[in-house]
This record gives sequence, C-alpha cells and structure tokens, in this order.
Amino acid sequence: MRLKITHTTRYDFDAPVAYGLQQLRKTPKSSRAQSVLSWTTSIEGGRKELQFEDQHRNVVELVSLDPGARSITVRCEGEVELAETHGVVGAHQGFAPLWLFQRSTDLTKAGPACRDLVRKVEGEGEINRLHNLSTLIGQAVSYEVGKSETHWDAEQVITAGHGVCQDHAHVFIACARLMGHPARYVSGYLMMDDRTEQEATHAWAEAHVDGLGWVGFDVSNGISPDTRYVRVATGLDYSEAAPVSGTRYGGEGEALTVVVEVAQQ
Repeated sequence: MRLKITHTTRYDFDAPVAYGLQQLRKTPKSSRAQSVLSWTTSIEGGRKELQFEDQHRNVVELVSLDPGARSITVRCEGEVELAETHGVVGAHQGFAPLWLFQRSTDLTKAGPACRDLVRKVEGEGEINRLHNLSTLIGQAVSYEVGKSETHWDAEQVITAGHGVCQDHAHVFIACARLMGHPARYVSGYLMMDDRTEQEATHAWAEAHVDGLGWVGFDVSNGISPDTRYVRVATGLDYSEAAPVSGTRYGGEGEALTVVVEVAQQ
C-alpha cells in the first residue's frame, strides 16, 4: 500500500520570540517493510540548521526560529510504500544496544499496578502472552481523549483507568519489560478508515521477541500494525520519539495547531 502524508504544525506566540530551537522527528524510517519514496520539510518563521540520526536511527531536523518571530509553521509531506508483515519489524538495528530497551524510564516505571496486570497475563508462547497483555491493558485503560496528562507515567495511567495512545504505549512498555522483553515506544502515522484529516500523530509499542525480532502492538486499536501504519521515530518512551521538542526565549504564551492528513494513493 502507498500512503500520502501531510503533517502541518503551527505555533502562534503571544509575543515575539527572541530565540528558539526545535527538534523535529517527523521523517519516516525506511526498513524492509517500509520504503520512503519522497519526503520534504518546509518552514515558515524559521529555518533548518542541520539534520542528523540519533541513537535510535531517528531522522532529527534541528530548526531555529527567526528572531522576533510571532509564529512558526512546519509542513512535512511525502509518500511511503508499505508491505504487510503482520506487525513484525524484524531484527534489531541501530546504535543503541538491545539491552538498553529493558531500562526503565520516568514514564515507564513499573510499580504495583503494572505487576498486577502482568500476573493476569495468560497464553502459550511469547507472542500470545504479549497479545493478551495488550488486551488486558485495553480493558484496564479506556481510550479517552483530553482526560490524561502528558507527564503521567504508566502507574498513573493504570490508576486513572483512562488515557490515549501514548498512555497505552507506556503501560505496555513497562509491563513487557517486567515480562523480560526489551520494549520501545513508536510514534508514527495511521491511515484512519473513516477520515483523512486528523488532529495528531499516532503511537504504539514494540516488544522484542526471540526468533522474530521487534513486533508491534497497538493497544488503542487492539491489533498489531498493518499497512495503514507508518513508523517514524522510536525511543525508550515518548520523550525520545516526540514529533516536536525544543526550547525558546520569549513568546510567553502559545497556541498550537496540528493537522495530519493520511490517505491511500
């Protein structure tokens, strides 16, 4: 399947910005099942300073804001060809060693709530048990937009009982690591069945399984990623795979507008 993607992010500031830098992780990765046919980034109100690959082989673009800017708009667009692998990404690659993905982070700390979920996991074989874990998380944490906080860790998400795809991914990662699997966060794009335009990117998790390598699990939709999913960035948690992160001086308040369009070609 070939998908066309447009991702526009606009920040409007209450006052002129004296200085600002943003890191963009919006460029899809090419892999055995995903080929990036074209991809461009255009910027209004700033400029691209440099591009590099980070420790997870994410494409990172460093963007500076124009001095005195009252807004900045970043538009990314391109086409990606996808092949069906039933969620199997394959062997581990990149600069970060596999054992690193068993390390807990502030957002993926496992406590009593995660341990309780893991004790309920059933099934024969690693894949079946991980799918059962995904189902259990979906039952324990309902998908509700606007009721969670970006700083919540896995324990807080389970306690609250609701969250979004980012929260589901963090809980899955924390629990999968408890079960002995290296696990990581994935940010990307998802072609929706009922609409082309969306207000955000998507997120899911991957666990490393002996004999298969990395395998994806989307708790929010109860499936492993198929040809509607485009992998963009990976990390130990959201903080290492966020589409936009950065800092600035000035422009005290801001208004953020995000428009994502994903359609089959």
